[in-house]
Parts: sequence; structure tokens; C-alpha cells
Amino acid sequence: MQKIKNSFNFFAVIIICFSLIITAAATDSLVPLGHTTGIKLDAGGAIVIGMSEDVDSNPCRSAGISEGDVIKSINGKRVYSNSDLKNAVLGCEGNPLKIEYVRNGKTETAEVTPTKNESGEFVLGIWIRDSIAGIGTLTYYDPETRKYGALGHGVSDSDTNLLIPIERGSLMNSTVAGVKRGSPGNPGELIGEYDLSHDFADIKKNTESGIFGTVSDFSAFENMKTYPVAKREEIHRGKATILSNLEGDKIEEYQIEITSIYFDGEKTKNMLIRATDPRLIEKTGGIVRGMSGSPILQDGKIVGAVTHVLVNDPKKGYAIFIENMLSEAA
Repeated sequence: MQKIKNSFNFFAVIIICFSLIITAAATDSLVPLGHTTGIKLDAGGAIVIGMSEDVDSNPCRSAGISEGDVIKSINGKRVYSNSDLKNAVLGCEGNPLKIEYVRNGKTETAEVTPTKNESGEFVLGIWIRDSIAGIGTLTYYDPETRKYGALGHGVSDSDTNLLIPIERGSLMNSTVAGVKRGSPGNPGELIGEYDLSHDFADIKKNTESGIFGTVSDFSAFENMKTYPVAKREEIHRGKATILSNLEGDKIEEYQIEITSIYFDGEKTKNMLIRATDPRLIEKTGGIVRGMSGSPILQDGKIVGAVTHVLVNDPKKGYAIFIENMLSEAA
């Protein structure tokens, strides 16, 4: 079994870790999880994450290609990885290339003539990425549909802050190897280990409100207790709890307080929460990256999931309504 140790560091500093949330169109009850998971996303091409600074001589920029586009083929040959693209450009001998790329779900084409860099190699003037991996938290599982949901926010590229377009993706078993404690101005994070040899779920959607898919190996979720799903009007300020995996495979319940509710707020910032449990504060300083997607329970119902930490006060963070996650997942 191959393991990789990886701190969860995909996003801008105020966005914390992944949370998985399971979705169904008219779900009445779900299994809240709170366990970390390894996450792999593959764009099925080369994602443009940056452009060279030389604007006047940048061949891709001149041809209309921009950050966030996914290059799918060059001269009719599929591009599956960064190395595929590099080999195609190096072998072009300076001739124009027909590049097919996807932008906002729409396929476009452009003719691009590579230029030589200082080393004499032909280049397109772009920086690219083909996949991403890291640690997040599972929010829920639906035993009726075998669907899950995660993070409460999307997986975005750390350079462009754009959602990663995915062709395929999967979840892997993981454990928490350590915690970097948060402090004002320095968000903490979970340090996770994930198993590359075993996938237990696919990833169908990467959205603003989380990642979603279907569980193939649900043995770990059997015989777990389901909870009713709360409507947003049932949620109120006051005491609540979160489920989080902060050590090894162990999931624990921690006390928090819902201090504000924003019915017309951003998709992923529907509630302001504050960590109150001394055990949680001692371990993490409050909320840290990697806890995103930790399910929130109130009055015996699932009400939402953790999404962000406040950088200047790690005891506080934002959360999403469970209704918003389920709506995006449907």
C-alpha cells in the first residue's frame, strides 16, 4: 500500500479543507460523516494556470487562450497530461499548432505558433497543470442512493482561484497524521495520509457548494446512524456540534455555536460559527484547513457543513446550509 503525506493546501488561505457531502434530490435523512478523505481530480487535459509576462510575444494569449482553459488536443491528438503537451510543442519545429480547448464547458479551437525561449526550445508561453490531489472531509452519505457530497465549497486552482474542471476524479482512504494548530493571522491545517492504492468513490461534480459523486465501496458506512435534514428556516442561533476527524481514524463530536445566519448570503457562507469546545480549541486553535465539510448538527438534524476559517480569528468560521449542498448535488 502506497501512502502519501500531504498537507491540505489547495485554496486561498481563508478557505479550509475539503468536506464531502452526499446528495439526493429530495433526501429526508443522511448519514453525517466528518471523516477525512484523499481527493484526486483529473481535468482530462492541461489546465492553463498562468501566462508568461511577455504580453507582446505570448503566442497563446495572442490566439485568445486564457487562464482556466483546458487544452484537450493538439493537431487532433489528445492531450491527457502536461508531458503530452510538452512533447507536442517540442516536436512542432516551430510550425503552427491547432489547439482544441474547453472554456466554461464549450469547446473552442485556436491556431498557435510557438516561439523559442532563451534555451532555444519552442514554447507556448503558458503554465499548465493536469491534476490535483489533497485531503478533505466527508460530510454525509445517503444509504438509499449511495451518493455523497464533500467540502461545502469547490476545489479551486491555487493560482487562478477558478474551479478545477474535471473529467474524472476519485476519493481515497485517509487518516490524520497531525494537526498544525491555527493562530490569529496563521490558519492551521490537518496533515493527512492517503492511500493511492484504493479508491472508494468517484467524483462526478466539482461545484461552488462542494464535490459530489457515488460511493463504490460503502462497507465503512454500513450501520451508521442517519439524521433528518434540516430546512434553512429550522436553523437558529445557539448551540450546535460538528463531527471532525482530527486524529488517525477517530471521528469526534465537538461543541460550537452558530452566532449569525445569512439567508441571502453567499452560497458557501450561510452561517457564522464559533468553536467553543475546549478539546477542539486545544487541538486545533478552532477551525483549520482540512475541516471543510465537517457536518454540523443542531437539534438532532444535519444543518450544514464547515467551509471557511476567519484568518484573524481561527475560533470563527463560515458554514453552508445543507440545503444548498443538496441543491447543487442534484
